Amino acid sequence: MSIGMLNKMHMNGYDVLRVNNGPWRVCTEGDRLASFASREEAMAYAAALPGYKPRARAPKAD
Repeated sequence: MSIGMLNKMHMNGYDVLRVNNGPWRVCTEGDRLASFASREEAMAYAAALPGYKPRARAPKAD
């Protein structure tokens, strides 16, 4: 049985992560924006994006 590996960092509000030696991915909570072969490329991409802040959800109307 193998154990999954997860490398995860944050930059400008984006998640920069890698799962099981796969490609590095730049993501928000709901979207994957891009994939890269190296951590440096992924971090540079995340640094070049405008800061990300999740929007507050609107109150539910009754």
